Amino acid sequence: MSDPRNPQPTTLYEMIGGAGTVRSMVEAFYPKVQSHPLIGPLFPDNIDPVKEKQYLFLTQFFGGPPLYSEQYGHPMMRARHLPFEITPQRADAWLGCMKEALAEIGMEAGLAELVLQRLQGPAYHFVNKEG
Repeated sequence: MSDPRNPQPTTLYEMIGGAGTVRSMVEAFYPKVQSHPLIGPLFPDNIDPVKEKQYLFLTQFFGGPPLYSEQYGHPMMRARHLPFEITPQRADAWLGCMKEALAEIGMEAGLAELVLQRLQGPAYHFVNKEG
């Protein structure tokens, strides 16, 4: 949270604009994912529950309220992704779709770079199969 004596944002969540921006990111991101030939097949046809979980997770991951943990417990994201073959190429594709989504919503380049840097760790942490 921001310090009332210093109105500068203190978390990435605040820096990017909070809930509205995270929601916009998720809404722009998933059509790209679904149409991507390498990662689209990993996702269900009804993407709405996935989008909602992503919104909850990213809110928490970027330093906002712990929405994901409040609803689902500890994220345990690597374990939740183990049933899927996540290759380095799929991690790259996921990050590429996010980069496109950030550009689509008009996120300032420096902030978009921070977001992508923050997401690289988990994206590659989920890799469980070599390409």
